[in-house]
Amino acid sequence: MLHKIAVIGAGNVGATLAQRVAEAELSKHVALVDVVEGIPEGKALDILQSGPVYGYDTQLVGGTQYNIIENSDIVVITAGLPRKPGMSRDDLLETNAKIMTDVCLNVKKYAPNAIVIVVSNPLDAMCHVALQVTGFPSNRVIGMAGVLDSARFRTFIAEALDVSVQDVQAFVLGGHGDTMVPLARFSTVAGIPLPELLSAEQLEKLITRTRNGGAEIVAYLKAGSAYYAPSASVIDMIESIAKDKKRILPCSVNLNGEYGVKGLYVGVPVKLGKNGLEQIIEIKLTPAEREALEISIQDVASNVEKLKAKVTA
Repeated sequence: MLHKIAVIGAGNVGATLAQRVAEAELSKHVALVDVVEGIPEGKALDILQSGPVYGYDTQLVGGTQYNIIENSDIVVITAGLPRKPGMSRDDLLETNAKIMTDVCLNVKKYAPNAIVIVVSNPLDAMCHVALQVTGFPSNRVIGMAGVLDSARFRTFIAEALDVSVQDVQAFVLGGHGDTMVPLARFSTVAGIPLPELLSAEQLEKLITRTRNGGAEIVAYLKAGSAYYAPSASVIDMIESIAKDKKRILPCSVNLNGEYGVKGLYVGVPVKLGKNGLEQIIEIKLTPAEREALEISIQDVASNVEKLKAKVTA
């Protein structure tokens, strides 16, 4: 069990994540921070009072001052504006970059040894901001996206085949956006490759729905975006780090030559352990898969270029 996990942003994703951390008893303490006075305090107190019912002793505190995150082992950043219907993740670029910069300056000050998990959109570009502003080594700045995208892909595969999601493994590469690359060739059901179970036409429909998975939820909610599945996905990452489980999970990480990319955050399979990112797993891609990944990489690179002149540490 960790000493402290901090969650920056007490909106739907952040508050649900704080609740999940407490219920899983992954940390003795949880600090919930938000700019809106009263919201983090109230939500932290509410989650704390659930402890006697659920049987956890996790201590929670909320506030607007960053000193409560001091000495955190992991800091999860969910702060930022959510998408609205008709918006892409990239539409949030400039506004959320400013929020991310302020957050990361405080993380650098109060939790200089923390592993940072970025959830804010546009995810891959926000990871670049976090890395630049904190100055942390890249193994301690990781983006949550692939776990969520894979969970959506797994859900749709299980529905299409009428099987348990427990038997479905799915593989998604690339940026967390409309050009992400769900790879059917590396996805399986009880070890059976997906292309042997579904036609090319069926697979393409599932891939398209996965790419639009977040937008589909935004269209229903109208005044917000997904939070149950994103918070659950962060828990997968935290658990692997906190328990040093060495799980192989798809995350956005800073590549250093892998997949022919250097100095750019892209979603790839990685090993997560007590040190954060411990290994990047590189797989051989077909020409078609490589082409799809290149398109996704270019989308990420475009967002990063737009931010270069705006972000200062």
